[in-house]
Amino acid sequence: MLFNVLTAIYILVCIALIVTVLLQSGRSASLGTIAGGAQSLFGKKKGLDDLLSKITTGLAIAFMLFTIVITLLR
Repeated sequence: MLFNVLTAIYILVCIALIVTVLLQSGRSASLGTIAGGAQSLFGKKKGLDDLLSKITTGLAIAFMLFTIVITLLR
């Protein structure tokens, strides 16, 4: 029962991680302008990209933890 619930949550985390990675703008999207390159260089990301980056980090950590837990329960 616990294994099935963890597997279902794991699948949802995997799908959410894929979606958030695909929603992020590419690194090369701002290379054409000087201001965009400077903002990338100094790490000044604002708005949706910053939020998606934080969500992706959290989902990646959850993905790794669920992978370890499911492996140990198997």
